[in-house]
Amino acid sequence: MSRVTRRAFAGAMLAGLATAGGAAAWGATTEDDGKGESRRRTPFGELRGMWLASVANRDWPSKSGLTASQQRAELIAQLDTAVRRRLNTVIFQVRPTADALWPSPYEPWSQYLTGVQGKNPGWDPLGTAVREAHVRGLELHAWFNPYRIANHADLTKLVVSHPARKHPDWVVPYGGKLYYNPGLPEVRAFVQKAMLDAVKKYPLDAVHWDDYFYPYPVAGAVFDDDAAYKTYGGAFADRAAWRRSNIDKLVREMAVSVKRIRPTTQFGISPFGVWRNAANDSRGSDTRAMQTYDDLHADTRKWVRRGWLDYVCPQLYWNIGFAAADYAKLLPWWADVARGSRTRLYVGEALYKAGDPAQPAAWQDAAELSRHLTLAAEYPQVRGHVFFSAKEVGADRIGALARVVADHYQRSANPPS
Repeated sequence: MSRVTRRAFAGAMLAGLATAGGAAAWGATTEDDGKGESRRRTPFGELRGMWLASVANRDWPSKSGLTASQQRAELIAQLDTAVRRRLNTVIFQVRPTADALWPSPYEPWSQYLTGVQGKNPGWDPLGTAVREAHVRGLELHAWFNPYRIANHADLTKLVVSHPARKHPDWVVPYGGKLYYNPGLPEVRAFVQKAMLDAVKKYPLDAVHWDDYFYPYPVAGAVFDDDAAYKTYGGAFADRAAWRRSNIDKLVREMAVSVKRIRPTTQFGISPFGVWRNAANDSRGSDTRAMQTYDDLHADTRKWVRRGWLDYVCPQLYWNIGFAAADYAKLLPWWADVARGSRTRLYVGEALYKAGDPAQPAAWQDAAELSRHLTLAAEYPQVRGHVFFSAKEVGADRIGALARVVADHYQRSANPPS
């Protein structure tokens, strides 16, 4: 996924939360979910979230090899930062590369914890994150990447016990990385089993996927799924339709399984912000950009319209007025897609671009993101925003998030129930 110092305006708020006892401090009531777990009712109904990325140690932990106590302290600090910024949801990346940030019987411990894939870090990051988030009145959405195996192309670098080492026929090298082949039914079954282990073990508020399905196109590279297509693709008009069907099956099956295991856990996806360009499809957006439907084989519009998702959070990582993909055009397009569906619409916001000198002039203005939320307030389908990512939530390079808080988050709010 693609993303000085501000005043600590809410230090007293964090102390108040600790004194008042977590969710109760947010004015929330609770109900039992039938499994002995309390669920917060959320009268205000606005999601305010941040992504907390572990891949390549982007946000957390700050580097691999820290002690368990250091990792835990950094994780707690991230949750406390979310509270200070008046956010209410943390989307925590717990399966970045076919690995795990919890004791999984299916996949190895993530190398981003200890520096060594498969090495036990001596504690349970996901279990701790769920517990400590709930104490603070935060929702914890567990973020999984279904098919990415490694950010390198050498299978032998994986720990010997890795499922990809045991099943090399499941693996497709592409663009210098390794991926599981979405066209194999046994792969689809395995990745679901690996992710659902966390749903069984922890009272997750949501299962969250981002934009990685079939990989982003790499010039000159070929995703070699010929054998799988020959075996399973005969009923489809072409390979692209077969690939989209593979991802449809993954989404639909996961949606059903999550609710079967834990009915109160949501299922949400945060796709790349363009489904199709209007030049290719009259139902598409007025954009000139990569398309999830054609390039990632992810029919994101269908998932919303058919109600397979509890929420969709498109990554609208462009400024208002950006020619190829204008935030002010994409926002109403997504609102129209969500209108009348059972799927809530949240908007992914590119906080990481604010103040980055490599970005267009609009991103040098601390008020750009606040204008996004002002515009979104005109569309009742928009039920919240998520900021990429935690590192920038903490640093707030030019005060863009401080401006959002001052303009839009003066009071605390609960996410939609």
